[in-house]
Amino acid sequence: MDFKQIIETAGQYMDFAGVAIMVIGAVVSIPLAVRGRSFPQGREGPERQSVYRQYRQLLGRSILLGLELLVAADIIRTVAVTPTFTSVGVLAVIVLIRTFLSFSLELEITGRWPWQKEEKATTAASSA
Repeated sequence: MDFKQIIETAGQYMDFAGVAIMVIGAVVSIPLAVRGRSFPQGREGPERQSVYRQYRQLLGRSILLGLELLVAADIIRTVAVTPTFTSVGVLAVIVLIRTFLSFSLELEITGRWPWQKEEKATTAASSA
């Protein structure tokens, strides 16, 4: 087995892991949401959320993790196996799309952009 085959196989395993995390996350999120796992809702502390909202947040987290693995697999295969200008351009478009999806999911899950500080941290710092 040569280097290219090893890298291609590693990329395929990363792809599989990314998809598996999304599928398993979707299935595991259902009982967690129904059971009533709660997330903080802001300054008031943890509040009870609807099952639908909880499921969306849990599913979003698993999709984010799966997307990260899929991007890593694309980078591994493109850089190590076929480093042409065309493949790097396609990789750039894929990474841009997945980054946009990740930012959108992060905003949906937490209610803030990834580069914004948490409200609790800024509130505690301003009161000190």
